[in-house]
Amino acid sequence: MEVGGEEFAVGVVISAKTTLGEEFEGQIVSFDRPSNLLVIQEGVGRAERGERRNVRVIKANYIQDFTVVGKYDDPLDPAACVLDLAAIHAREEAALRQAEIEAERIGVGVTPEAQRLFDALSKTLPVQWDKTDIVVMKEVRVCSPYLPENVSGGTSAANERVKKVLDFERKRLHVRVPGQF
Repeated sequence: MEVGGEEFAVGVVISAKTTLGEEFEGQIVSFDRPSNLLVIQEGVGRAERGERRNVRVIKANYIQDFTVVGKYDDPLDPAACVLDLAAIHAREEAALRQAEIEAERIGVGVTPEAQRLFDALSKTLPVQWDKTDIVVMKEVRVCSPYLPENVSGGTSAANERVKKVLDFERKRLHVRVPGQF
């Protein structure tokens, strides 16, 4: 498609109507001739610097009619791009914290069955690894081979609760043979 005798150019703002009757206005960010795809950033001129905008990717042949509204600066100009470094660093820190939390949930030197029991227990009780032992509620310890008779520590009520949950989870996971661990 051409705009005023020339190909879609980056920076041109068009008002367009699609073959489905949808109307929009936006600045052309990119036009890929082989795929016939247009990338259009909507809301140019109305949005403040740094404000989020919609980006539309559309096949040029789906544009039924358009008019050139104007031309703005290059939308991909790095000098005009705004990056919120504080927000980027906050997202990075949150992702690192989440990765550390997830890493702590993985047992080192334990069997897959032990990890499955840990994961199953963690759905109902607070658990953590202490080498190859599962520590539940910071007081009850479950040692290999992770059978109810391998539960120790904590109050008798907490101990019984962990034994019941462990027994239920072993049955649910079909982990019945002590020699598997």
